[in-house]
Amino acid sequence: MPVQANKQERKLIKIFKSFDANTKETLIAFAEFLQNRVASTDVTDDYQKEESQVVSQPLDIPRPEVESVIQAIKRLTATYPMVNKENILHPISGLMTSHIMQGKKAAEVIDKLENLFETEYKNTENKR
Repeated sequence: MPVQANKQERKLIKIFKSFDANTKETLIAFAEFLQNRVASTDVTDDYQKEESQVVSQPLDIPRPEVESVIQAIKRLTATYPMVNKENILHPISGLMTSHIMQGKKAAEVIDKLENLFETEYKNTENKR
């Protein structure tokens, strides 16, 4: 017997169906990012604390000429492993939403993401 979708699920499905193929792919990628972030938070909290103590400087991972917003988030997460992503999850979500829902250009959103990660890194360093 199929499970009945609740009101939020029906709304999400309706919105999803209204998107073109590219936007659907972006939304799926963002949902997977959020899912992985939530799933890994509980498991890796201690590991991230240890890792942030080991890696104190950002890694030198260059920005490719062509990059999606999701790829940029993954690159910046790898570049700044010492940054607590919980502190910037809300702004990241807002920037991703502005890209998906408001059509802001990826390059513009990526620039803002880079600033966000760098600022959070500097804030982390100032607390040490």
